[in-house]
Amino acid sequence: MALRVQAGLGFRFHSHGPLRRAGRTSPLGKSPEESRRLLAQTAAAAALPRPLDFSGIEDVSRIVNSSVSGELVSISELCAVNRTLRSARDLFEQLEEIALHDDGSSERKVILDISPGITFSNKVEIWSPASSMLSFNTLVKLELVKIWRLLDLKGRGTRRNLDSLLKEVSARIYQGGGIDRPLITKRRSRMCVGIRASHRSLLPGGIILNISSSGATYFMEPKEAVELNNLEVRLSKAEKDAEQAILSLLTSELGESNVDIKYLLGRILELDLAFARAAHGQWMHGVCPNITSGACEYYETDSSLLVDIEAIQHPLLLEISLRSSSDHIVSNSTSLDPLNERNGAMKSEVFSGIDFPVPIDIKIGCSTKVVVISGPNTGGKTASMKTLGLASLMSKAGMYLPAKRQPMLPWFDLILADIGDQQSLEQNLSTFSGHISHLCKILEVATKESLVLIDEIGSGTDPSEGVALSASILQYLKDMANLAVVTTHYADLTRLKEKDPRFENAAMEFSQETLQPTYQILWGHRGDSNALSVAKSIGFDDRIIEHARIWVDKLMPEKQQTRQSLLYQSLMEEKNKLEAQERRADSLRSDVINLYHEVKDEAEDLDWRETALMAKETQNVKRELKVAKSQMEAVVQELENQLRTTSAENFNSLIKKSESAIASILEAHCPSDDFSSVREADESSYTPQIGEQVLVKRLGNKLATVVEAPGDDNAVLVQYGKIRVRVNRSNITALQNSNIVAAKSYAQHLKRQGQQRRNSRNILEVSKDEEVSYGPVVQTSKNTVDLRGMRVEEASHCLNTAISSRGSNSVLFIIHGMGTGVIKECAIEILNKHPRVTKFEQESQINYGCTVAYIK
Repeated sequence: MALRVQAGLGFRFHSHGPLRRAGRTSPLGKSPEESRRLLAQTAAAAALPRPLDFSGIEDVSRIVNSSVSGELVSISELCAVNRTLRSARDLFEQLEEIALHDDGSSERKVILDISPGITFSNKVEIWSPASSMLSFNTLVKLELVKIWRLLDLKGRGTRRNLDSLLKEVSARIYQGGGIDRPLITKRRSRMCVGIRASHRSLLPGGIILNISSSGATYFMEPKEAVELNNLEVRLSKAEKDAEQAILSLLTSELGESNVDIKYLLGRILELDLAFARAAHGQWMHGVCPNITSGACEYYETDSSLLVDIEAIQHPLLLEISLRSSSDHIVSNSTSLDPLNERNGAMKSEVFSGIDFPVPIDIKIGCSTKVVVISGPNTGGKTASMKTLGLASLMSKAGMYLPAKRQPMLPWFDLILADIGDQQSLEQNLSTFSGHISHLCKILEVATKESLVLIDEIGSGTDPSEGVALSASILQYLKDMANLAVVTTHYADLTRLKEKDPRFENAAMEFSQETLQPTYQILWGHRGDSNALSVAKSIGFDDRIIEHARIWVDKLMPEKQQTRQSLLYQSLMEEKNKLEAQERRADSLRSDVINLYHEVKDEAEDLDWRETALMAKETQNVKRELKVAKSQMEAVVQELENQLRTTSAENFNSLIKKSESAIASILEAHCPSDDFSSVREADESSYTPQIGEQVLVKRLGNKLATVVEAPGDDNAVLVQYGKIRVRVNRSNITALQNSNIVAAKSYAQHLKRQGQQRRNSRNILEVSKDEEVSYGPVVQTSKNTVDLRGMRVEEASHCLNTAISSRGSNSVLFIIHGMGTGVIKECAIEILNKHPRVTKFEQESQINYGCTVAYIK
């Protein structure tokens, strides 16, 4: 809401559009002295005989920042800086003139003191191609301007000659039937004429620069124009180079003066804000508030007031009323005098016929720390609290208040408010949760000089708990804040005043005759909600109203003893349930911890048992190998003996017999070739036996022992280490005779996979060390700027911004497309001259519409 007041100040009363955007909100004073200084500036601005002229002043801070970053400033931007400096000179000359005729008024002196130390020189002047607006300080600049002017003069002469020649040639082509109408254009930066493809003979020796998309028209450069075109190109390049050199020098000078120019803009903005606040105060017929220290020890008696504001109107509601009056504008406002005979009150004859918000009095004693406002709905509780908050913010910002006499209120370092429904579906907060979370943040940051505003404190939950929580919060705030103002429908909160004098009650008045709120605050009173009276006036059924009155009687404090007994009994039952649940949770937690330790111990022994098992299996394999070797040696020895004593025709039969014997030995001692000595169990015939070792798929094909045979549900109880689990028989794989070998092979398989993953990580680490300094040239949305469809000026600004925002040693993909080639030429030109671009290249051999720039 404060932002809406300040936004209205900016957009309605700032003198100039750019300043409106720069000073969208009025600054808040960071100390009582600073807020008093802002108020003094407002009073001084209102006391000046005539307003200052801010026309011609623009917010050129972005241009100055661009020059500091090394970005080349354009001619139009330099001209904008020039206009602003000249207008600033005129503005401060107005102040000097006022100072000469000053009668010694201390009010005006505050405004005149805004501009100390501001001097104007010709250090930064702006160059314009149309006329000499510069007074250059160095011979280099003067020579550059002379060169540019000479080139410009020669260029104009060359262009006239070339244009005359091309008009003559084009007319000759037209007369020869070579074109429908004379056509002179530019292709590839060279002037040429259009001619039909079938009439190219009309231009002997001409050079074809381009062909239309249909192929029917050729764009040709006449032989006679070649030399003039060459001279034009050279002069244009020289002229552009001279222009760039001048702009570079001016940009450098502008960057060197950035501190002075920014200081000047800050002072102008401060002046404009002072006049905007003065105009706003005149528009609202406000008065200057008196900001006090806010400490009770500075007051003489306990009856002194901490806040004393008479007949203040809600600023936003008043602004709406004033806008509705077409004849009430700032130009018709009279000069503002906070201490005039009407004490700054609005003149009724000026505002006759306008529906104004009801003025209220806010009078809070010095000893009061917490104000509890009660009363009916729509009675004005929240609006009154918002009025106090807005008045505090406006006084901090140096703005006048729409009140009578001179308002008095302390300076608050923070104005902390919780007003409105804080329900948020996005943050998963209910109304009460949002309310409490906001209050928690307020209590964290509140200080001894803070103002705290809370609307409907403790609402949205059980009334008894809401009252208890609200009372506790208010007891905390009375010691931790300068002033807290809350609204409530809880009657119990209004009884806090009986126990502590630092609490104060206030009520919104309600007329029993009209059954309508009067929107007036009754200080020191308790407010009734009058909900039943309001409901009756709206037209509720009398029976409903009568039943409601009976319930009100039952809920009176003297009837609360019975309800408290029932509530205590319910709470004790809930407590017993929670304790039983806690005991069950502790038991389950203990079981889980024991199981965790068992699994942990089992995992710690796993590597050792695997090593021991592999060692044992190695011994068994060696023993089997030794037996098989001895058996095969015996077969070979027997074969040799038989070969010595047997005739040659029996050799084949003996050899086949020996091979068969050796094959039998190998078959008896070697496992099968494939890893699956593991076979799938045939559900129709295979039944796991108790004590048998099997592979369990659900455990990752781990080796487990059958503890219990399958029952009717076809489930088998198996044990893996100290873990027992029931699995379906289909998840069990039986082992053949080489079960240990299979398990060992499986473990080796897992080890090989782990080694492969480690090797992969090493390869990735090596590749990271070998990255080039510019990083991988991979196009993403973050390192890409798309210039297609833009005008040249827009594309230039967009590309310069993209280059400036890129980090060091990075790349930038520039999509400019093909089209006519104008955007691409603009991009290439910027990349050639930008100080941060190390190099650039085409994205690929086949993609002519994208360029990659390397940023240093």
